[in-house]
Amino acid sequence: MALVGISSDNSSEIEPNINKLNSQAGLASLLLTVVELVRQLMEAQVIRRMEEKVLSESDLDSAAESLQKLEEQVLRLCEIFEIDPADLNVNLGEFGTLLPQPGSYYPGETSNNPSILELLDRLLNIGVVVHGDVDLGLGNLNLIHAKLRLVLTSKSV
Repeated sequence: MALVGISSDNSSEIEPNINKLNSQAGLASLLLTVVELVRQLMEAQVIRRMEEKVLSESDLDSAAESLQKLEEQVLRLCEIFEIDPADLNVNLGEFGTLLPQPGSYYPGETSNNPSILELLDRLLNIGVVVHGDVDLGLGNLNLIHAKLRLVLTSKSV
């Protein structure tokens, strides 16, 4: 998919091919949703570290600037692919929403209906170990066997 074009002033700029966007908006929406989830998780972790006073002013400024730029890029891509940014918050039925409603969550505080992001933020803060086996196969044949051990935490181990 070619999205880069040359404008009349010979500088590169993104010129989306509108005919191709509609068929790819579903994938773009999914990818942007994942990026937004990770962006908000990182933002929550920055807030936690800020409140624990473990970030220097320069680290805090750098993190805030990076998070702002990432948010701007997500919004820009939503514009390009004609996606409403509110549609990036997926409702998972009984599990709740993927992202919290704007202004409804602050890291370290609990809410009545936690989103998946809130739960992941809590898990990162306390840490969790995931251990398991995964078998992938076709036609009753196990073709791939994976043993997983994952430590998921925001603290250094």
